[in-house]
Amino acid sequence: MWRKKVTIMTILEDQIIGELVAQDYRTASVFKKYGIDFCCQGNRTINDACEAKEIDGKSVVSDLNALTQSQTESAIDFKSWPMDLLADYIEKKHHRYVEEKSLEIKPYLDKICSVHGGRHPELFAIKDHFYATAGELAMHMKKEELILFPFIRKMVKANQEHASLDKPNFGTVQNPIEMMMEEHSNEGERFRKIEALSNNYTAPEDACNTYKVTFALLKEFEQDLHLHIHLENNILFPSEIELEKRLN
Repeated sequence: MWRKKVTIMTILEDQIIGELVAQDYRTASVFKKYGIDFCCQGNRTINDACEAKEIDGKSVVSDLNALTQSQTESAIDFKSWPMDLLADYIEKKHHRYVEEKSLEIKPYLDKICSVHGGRHPELFAIKDHFYATAGELAMHMKKEELILFPFIRKMVKANQEHASLDKPNFGTVQNPIEMMMEEHSNEGERFRKIEALSNNYTAPEDACNTYKVTFALLKEFEQDLHLHIHLENNILFPSEIELEKRLN
């Protein structure tokens, strides 16, 4: 089995927005999508906020429940997956996550640096590190999508069809893999700095909801990055190296 059942509370329209975001920071993304202020006006119910904006509260609640009830990847047996399927999954799930969350987190960092940076100057260093990570990961993912992952699909097809495999321009697959793993290490180190600067993503006592959500999103980003790197370093890349040896 790939998944295990998880019981999660259902969100209702009469719940307080700020309390929901405090319990599960991921809900902030839904409120932002609908233009609902979860920070300064987080003391309202979902229903009250939706009435004020003349939007359908049921749609908001539906999106919130779909988000919070989504099961985690920790219950999935990735080792049993075919290599090309895992590459597709990483690209669609983790690459897309990095792209979307980078765009979401950057404005939050800009805002809290502007509002809280005077009292908490470490925010500027956190912002610089995250902006650097977002830029480096964007280039890193393109190299995987344009070079490494297409070669994985070619190897899988050649293996299935018992066909020969043309030698790639990069020689052996170990060459781009070594580069990818080095870049993984660089971004892991950069996030260790963010973690230290943020006191393990602990918002100070004077933090507003946006401040807390930003730190929670940074923590989630790091956790997703760790799983992303694990899937490649420990499952996909070794399988790719082994398959190349069998095909040669």
